[in-house]
Amino acid sequence: PNGDGRFEVIGDLIRHIFSAEKRYVERLSGRALTDTASIPNDKIEALFEFGQQSRKELKELLETFPAAQWDVPRELKILNFVVNATPRKIVTHVVMHEIRHWAQIGTLLRLNGFAGDFQDFLGSPVMGGGWKIE
Repeated sequence: PNGDGRFEVIGDLIRHIFSAEKRYVERLSGRALTDTASIPNDKIEALFEFGQQSRKELKELLETFPAAQWDVPRELKILNFVVNATPRKIVTHVVMHEIRHWAQIGTLLRLNGFAGDFQDFLGSPVMGGGWKIE
C-alpha cells in the first residue's frame, strides 16, 4: 500500500531481486542488459531458475574480475540516474539490496500468517554448523 506501484505481488519483488543482480553483473561485464519482463512473476520454478542463473553469473564475475579494477570508479546509467561507483561498492550494494528485499518478503509473509521455521542464518545449514536445544 505504501510502495511506488512497481510490485503488486511477491513474484514481482523476487523478479526484481534477481533482475538487479543480473543487470549489475552485465553492467560490470560490459554486456547488454537483459530484458527480464518476460520472466513470469507467478511461476516459482521459472523465477528461481532465473535466480540461479543470475547468481552463477555473479559468482563468475567475482572469480574472474581483474583485481586491479575492483577500486576503479565506473560511471553507470541506471534508469534516469548516472551512478559513479567502484565495482567493489556495486557488488556490496547487490548483496545489501538482496538482503533488504528478502527481509521485506519475510516480514510480509509473517504479517499475513505465513510464519515459517526459525530463519536465523547462524542456525542454517549454509556454510556448515548449526545449533541444538539442550
